[in-house]
Amino acid sequence: MAISLTEAAADRVRTFLESRGKGEGVRLGVRTSGCSGMAYVLEFVDEVNDDDEVFEDRGVKVIIDKKSLLYLDGTELDYGKEGLNEGFKFNNPNVKNECGCGESFTI
Repeated sequence: MAISLTEAAADRVRTFLESRGKGEGVRLGVRTSGCSGMAYVLEFVDEVNDDDEVFEDRGVKVIIDKKSLLYLDGTELDYGKEGLNEGFKFNNPNVKNECGCGESFTI
């Protein structure tokens, strides 16, 4: 099982952590939501839980709870800018379908 980051995503996470002045890394997860059933969660982590899985890529810790890892295994986190829009993008090979608005997915 593995999670990876593009260089752009790793740079952005490092920038956020530096501006916060603290943090262990970034937490990726999933929650029930949207018209397709699941949505991604991304948040910065100050403390790793005992039941978390921790991956490190490009010098950044990626923290995932075991339940979410089943849905995110093999995912690459990317970051990009298009015009006025910018943000993280999950390149998840497990996704079978996404809703029209792109906010939720099914596996």
